[in-house]
Amino acid sequence: MQRRSQMLRQDGRSIAFVPTMGFLHEGHLSLMREGRQLADILVVSIFVNPTQFAPGEDFATYPRDMEKDRLLTEKVPVDILFTPDEQAIYADGCQTFVTPQALAKRMCGLSRPIFFQGVATVVAKLFHIVNPHTAVFGEKDFQQLTIIRRMVKDLNFDVNIVGAATVREPDGLAMSSRNAYLKPEQRPAALSLSQSLREAQAQVAAGLIQAEQIVAGARARIGAHPETAIDYIVIVDPETLKEVAVIDRPARMAMAVGVGTTRLIDNMPLVP
Repeated sequence: MQRRSQMLRQDGRSIAFVPTMGFLHEGHLSLMREGRQLADILVVSIFVNPTQFAPGEDFATYPRDMEKDRLLTEKVPVDILFTPDEQAIYADGCQTFVTPQALAKRMCGLSRPIFFQGVATVVAKLFHIVNPHTAVFGEKDFQQLTIIRRMVKDLNFDVNIVGAATVREPDGLAMSSRNAYLKPEQRPAALSLSQSLREAQAQVAAGLIQAEQIVAGARARIGAHPETAIDYIVIVDPETLKEVAVIDRPARMAMAVGVGTTRLIDNMPLVP
């Protein structure tokens, strides 16, 4: 992969990159189509990254379907599908990791303390291997996108980071590989996330700017479903991820909620 990228760059070709963990859906494909428009060559990686899963999380059971994924990437089309194994990414005795600081100690980082170290490390390694000019990430994982942008700035990566809008299923649920875990009877509870975010957007558009009131309304709506367990619901500054009390400038409302055994995340912008 490194040799191929070097040859492409020497030939004057631009490279766009979309890193994924596979089990592809329309959300991933939208990132690929975005990348297709941004460069001459589109590279997609599939690698279920073990270092971002804590003990007891779903690394072993994370959904995988390489053959289906390969066929989907052909339809975009993707020029290079990069599918390294674990040994290729983490050689024996690997001791060096990228550890984000303040941005990773909020929101998902509170309940998943090793998650963003694993994400930052594998993305840094993939950037070195693929050597893209542009990389595309989804806004659904907004904290991840913010951390990757900061890492690129802090470590002087010569990569342009593009954030692409969240893709939703027809009923509003943010697309995620983990949606496959949901049982049909859990769908209303899962939909309460996007519904509460839409309600928050309407409230802010109507003039409500007190974050505490908006969050309380979302907690009530989601908590009305007995199978939900709220990890966090916050309204934050989109660059620092610090919570805001008054929405007097564009902010981001984000949440993580357990629905049965499935952890879902979602977010939307709030613009006063």
